[in-house]
Amino acid sequence: QAHLVESGGGLVQAGGSLRLSCAASGRTFSSYSMAWFRRAPGKNREFVAATRSGGSTYYADSVKGRVTISRDSAKNTLYLQMNSLKPEDTAVYYCAATRTLWRHDREADYDYWGQGTQVTVSS
Repeated sequence: QAHLVESGGGLVQAGGSLRLSCAASGRTFSSYSMAWFRRAPGKNREFVAATRSGGSTYYADSVKGRVTISRDSAKNTLYLQMNSLKPEDTAVYYCAATRTLWRHDREADYDYWGQGTQVTVSS
């Protein structure tokens, strides 16, 4: 019923930028906490960034200073602006959402997930 669809991934050179989008449908997510996670090949899915409905934001140490999470409630869309990309950022990026959030960096705390969008950063 509720869907999250990521887009904006692609192939970029190290040092480049990308803006990922997460389009929500089926319901309004303005009152939900939302987040970005990523999964590199052979590794566990890891937290990237999150934002609560009140506007607070959280970032993983590995990306802090290089990425910005934001949302456009009118468009029911979540964004992740990524700058100064590194090869280590190569992964499938997932959008997630939950009505009730306790741990912002715990994937089990999120109820809705998108299918992911591939980001590849070349050296």
